[in-house]
Amino acid sequence: MPIKFPFKKDKKQPTTEPLGLEENHIPKHVAIIMDGNGRWAKNRGMPRIAGHKEGMGVVKRIVRYASDIGVKVLTLYAFSTENWKRPKNEVDFLMKLPVDFLSTYLPELIERNVQVRTIGDFDVLPEHTQKAVKEAMEKTKDNDGLILNFALNYGSRYEMVHAVKQIASKVQDGEVDISDIDESMFSKELYTSELIEPDLLIRTSGEQRLSNFLLWQLAYAEFWFTEVYWPDFDESHFEKALYDFQNRKRRFGGV
Repeated sequence: MPIKFPFKKDKKQPTTEPLGLEENHIPKHVAIIMDGNGRWAKNRGMPRIAGHKEGMGVVKRIVRYASDIGVKVLTLYAFSTENWKRPKNEVDFLMKLPVDFLSTYLPELIERNVQVRTIGDFDVLPEHTQKAVKEAMEKTKDNDGLILNFALNYGSRYEMVHAVKQIASKVQDGEVDISDIDESMFSKELYTSELIEPDLLIRTSGEQRLSNFLLWQLAYAEFWFTEVYWPDFDESHFEKALYDFQNRKRRFGGV
């Protein structure tokens, strides 16, 4: 049956009428490329970091909505392996965002039964970033609601090369035979091995590319692009993405 917004409106939430989503057809795993923070700030004559700060508030609202609507996994592309190329002050700010986000929002995540996870090359992140994320993961590890999965220092090509090396090492050690290698074995060596694959990818800001994000996992996902910059993305845009998803026929290579 159709369902409506299960949350209280605030000044940032849409005033448009809800489209009506099918309760039994909510995508289980939604992945989002949160793009456009810098351009949003530039258009307003503000430094790029102002866009990232504004975008953090959007993350909070979208997590609430995803949790309430019944999404099981929400993977957010927070920092890519390529983002280290950005100016140092911007990188430093981005590395501080998880600390600020989790220090203020962790109690609500715990209350909402949200479990925090990460994917990516975690060990090279600054100590303060690691500490904040590890604390959040530890305090929410027993929660069985929405999995909030942050892609931090994540690159899909690196992830796949790492998986190949892991399998090659097992072949070399005689643990597996080359003939045993299949898609299932490969998937188990990825960061996302314990997660269901994404049903829906959302990318904001008008760009229509994957940018080295979940290249293997998104093989059969539905893609939804919007011109809206991430700081302006709200629940009504998310609902529109879900509504479009529900009105597509997924064939998975069949007819």
